[in-house]
Amino acid sequence: MSQLRLLPFRLGPRATKLLATRAIPVFSGCRRSSGPPTTIPRSRSGVSSSYVEEMYFAWLENPQSVHKSWDSFFQRASKEASVGPAQPQLPAVLQESRTSVSSCTKTSKLVEDHLAVQSLIRAYQIRGHHVAQLDPLGILDADLDSFVPSDLITTIDKLGKSWDPSLLSFYAALASFPAFYDLQEADLDKEFRLPTTTFIGGPENTLSLREIIRRLESTYCQHIGLEFMFINDVEQCQWIRQKFETPGVMQFSVEEKRTLLARLVRSMRFEDFLARKWSSEKRFGLEGCEVMIPALKTIIDKSSEMGIENVILGMPHRGRLNVLANVIRKDLEQIFCQFDPKLEAADEGSGDVKYHLGMYHERINRVTNRNITLSLVANPSHLEAVDPVVQGKTKAEQFYRGDAQGRKVMSILVHGDAAFAGQGVVYETFHLSDLPSYTTNGTVHVVVNNQIGFTTDPRMARSSPYPTDVARVVNAPIFHVNADDPEAVIYVCSVAAEWRNTFNKDVVVDLVCYRRRGHNEMDEPMFTQPLMYKQIHKQVPVLKKYADKLIAEGTVTLQEFEEEIAKYDRICEEAYGRSKDKKILHIKHWLDSPWPGFFNVDGEPKSMTCPTTGIPEEMLTHIGSVASSVPLEDFKIHTGLSRILRGRADMTKKRTVDWALAEYMAFGSLLKEGIHVRLSGQDVERGTFSHRHHVLHDQEVDRRTCVPMNHLWPDQAPYTVCNSSLSEYGVLGFELGYAMASPNALVLWEAQFGDFHNTAQCIIDQFISTGQAKWVRHNGIVLLLPHGMEGMGPEHSSARPERFLQMSNDDSDAYPVFTEDFEVSQLYDCNWIVVNCSTPASYFHVLRRQILLPFRKPLIVFTPKSLLRHPDAKSSFDQMVSGTSFQRLIPEDGPAAHSPEQVQRLIFCTGKVYYDLVKERSSQGLEQQVAITRLEQISPFPFDLIMREAEKYSGAELVWCQEEHKNMGYYDYISPRFMTLLGHSRPIWYVGRDPAAAPATGNKNAHLVSLRRFLDTAFNLKAFEGKTF
Repeated sequence: MSQLRLLPFRLGPRATKLLATRAIPVFSGCRRSSGPPTTIPRSRSGVSSSYVEEMYFAWLENPQSVHKSWDSFFQRASKEASVGPAQPQLPAVLQESRTSVSSCTKTSKLVEDHLAVQSLIRAYQIRGHHVAQLDPLGILDADLDSFVPSDLITTIDKLGKSWDPSLLSFYAALASFPAFYDLQEADLDKEFRLPTTTFIGGPENTLSLREIIRRLESTYCQHIGLEFMFINDVEQCQWIRQKFETPGVMQFSVEEKRTLLARLVRSMRFEDFLARKWSSEKRFGLEGCEVMIPALKTIIDKSSEMGIENVILGMPHRGRLNVLANVIRKDLEQIFCQFDPKLEAADEGSGDVKYHLGMYHERINRVTNRNITLSLVANPSHLEAVDPVVQGKTKAEQFYRGDAQGRKVMSILVHGDAAFAGQGVVYETFHLSDLPSYTTNGTVHVVVNNQIGFTTDPRMARSSPYPTDVARVVNAPIFHVNADDPEAVIYVCSVAAEWRNTFNKDVVVDLVCYRRRGHNEMDEPMFTQPLMYKQIHKQVPVLKKYADKLIAEGTVTLQEFEEEIAKYDRICEEAYGRSKDKKILHIKHWLDSPWPGFFNVDGEPKSMTCPTTGIPEEMLTHIGSVASSVPLEDFKIHTGLSRILRGRADMTKKRTVDWALAEYMAFGSLLKEGIHVRLSGQDVERGTFSHRHHVLHDQEVDRRTCVPMNHLWPDQAPYTVCNSSLSEYGVLGFELGYAMASPNALVLWEAQFGDFHNTAQCIIDQFISTGQAKWVRHNGIVLLLPHGMEGMGPEHSSARPERFLQMSNDDSDAYPVFTEDFEVSQLYDCNWIVVNCSTPASYFHVLRRQILLPFRKPLIVFTPKSLLRHPDAKSSFDQMVSGTSFQRLIPEDGPAAHSPEQVQRLIFCTGKVYYDLVKERSSQGLEQQVAITRLEQISPFPFDLIMREAEKYSGAELVWCQEEHKNMGYYDYISPRFMTLLGHSRPIWYVGRDPAAAPATGNKNAHLVSLRRFLDTAFNLKAFEGKTF
């Protein structure tokens, strides 16, 4: 077979199609040519199949695109292919001279066999993992496809003739594949030159076919399965090949083996100790994957060796206590006392179960003798929810250290197999991995592959062959490894850590293991997996297997092994004794993100006061000037944007601000004070409603941008504004993690529309609302949620304020005591702050207050849409200058305020509806009879200010007016609090839209009719006559 005819056979339809277009027939046998035999042009490095293929395809498409020697070769080859059947006479290949060739068959066979060997090597590199021996139980295939690729040498038929049965231990299982490589049994001991795309030869350039297959099988088909050939970077593929193919590369010293054994002892005996002491307690033990502890420690050791100083971990509940004890090095007595049901909580809040808690610890890495900071982030039962949180915290730590390349800070994420494949947030988090404002420069993912999810068989839990296939979307290499081979695990983890710190890219280690018990210690797995658990009950623990191996080879003695076990058992018993003396549980000792110096030594605020939030007028003017200019020279902006900037300049001259300018001034003033500001979300750079424009784009130079906010002051803090991927769950989790790292930053996430936050509900419910109660963790993240009923339909109207208010922890039935520090104390006691600002000045102040408070609470802001450009929704500098502050409630300041005794109705409202009410009141001429008061802060409820207003208008009817439907919005929250405040002596009547299932109508006319109806009711002073409450 000539080179020409070999290539279509190797390369398939594309080559055949191109041949057809050039009228070149393709045959499988040798044909005689009337001309001299064809010789492949020589190159300095020899001939590789990939190079020949490249030249061949190029020639088929355009003969003039290749060197004339290749053109001549392919022309002759095509002529040979077109001649009819005759005695075989093929071109000479890889010979110095054509004259030495006497037989077409001999030279053709040489070329064909070398190319076949190269294809064979590549087949193992691509598909060898399919036949790797990964399952420690020996009953399942790690991949659900469960097939043997046809191009791997697993049967006698794959070569074409009789095969040596001793070469492969598992080939006999398959028996009917057609010959694939057309190699003969006689070729087994023939020497073949190795291509540059393999390292199996080590220092040797040639190997026998028998040895080639043996080494390929040893590398790709034993206890390690490698998936990496989909990576489109040759250097990275070569790096991985070298790490795994080089002969003898997986060798361990005696000391390394003894260390591995000691770590396995600690991992397994810790679980055994818990099982003995608390046999009926849930602890989600690590039995069946005890090797995870030395695996994580190896990743940390190798990373520390390469310069990493801070490692942030996220993981589910399985094995968490073991990680806390043996990786983070939490004091054992503090872990053991968590099992005491009589332990009293010293901290306010709910606390959390022991296998959800986090930890922060600085210590010396004993292998590298370098300082290392380890942080295990607390997380809920919602699997994988912690992934983006860890990434955000890692990004923040890198930012504050100036570690742009991730050389000092990295993250490790531990996953379960079912969750890794099933939870969409995994995919969202992976897609943040290479975005400029979100990358953490590579994460090591460790999958604890139990081969089962709770009770669900993998065949019912995923459609992909492996649970790790999601990682392929970002070209992350995936290393599958049999968890009952500790040395293979440790080597893979070392390579994974080195990969991350070499290429700054994600990598996945898939620990194929089993779960010795059920989902938890109280669960019976035999109900649903009887065959698997029959095998598990017979399975020899990995510690015994490895200890027996080391004892047999003389690395340790039986006495040394038993002494190691006794030593750790004694440590556990002593810690258990000390744990009995503990009577109080301090959750703050489990804090995963401490803020040194921000609180006092007891973890309490240093004061319970908040300074005023206004700033000097000259600062307002300066920020306004920069916000309305382009700081860079020769930077051409869009003409429409020029108009917007002129409008800002005009407002600054008139001492007024709209919403966008107020935000600019809040951010800019904080930057001057050294506060880092980060704004993230979909389209936030411009703003969903084209109002913000914090990033200017040069209209003539592609990708040239300018952020004027970073040109305000010479020594200002940096401002980050970044459009996110089209994700809410992942991105909000990321920003939450970012806000965890430091209290001295304003971190904001803006939803494209307010109701889109519901796809991130898990982060809101499990982390933001409850984080402090569960984990004593303060967080000052700000959620900006565009909200307002404006006829845009059910999906673009409501940010669902009722959900946030329902989760607010202030007591509707408790009458508060109004102390001097009531405002700040109320903020300190709440779980989050909910505001709906009606003026730009309020928005300005509440953003600044978020940083000036002596503690941190999440802030939920229902931001406007139409008010962004409403002519009346502007504020004067007078409301923002030094001495001014955020007004939780803005009282009536018109004619009604001057004659409160004449007021017949006092309407309370919040947000945009205020402007509708004011307009309607004016049109009906009721400025004297109706007062309108705005709640800027809804939760915590401003009891003191509401009481003042109710007393001022003591003879007035009280009405709550909202544009939302009655079963939504704020009414169900404010109504019981009004009743508590008023002692149930006066009603608070509801005015607004009727209850409904959908948040808003999609019909513009229906929207206007319902608006008209409730405005009429709001100003019908007899609407509630004769009604009782």
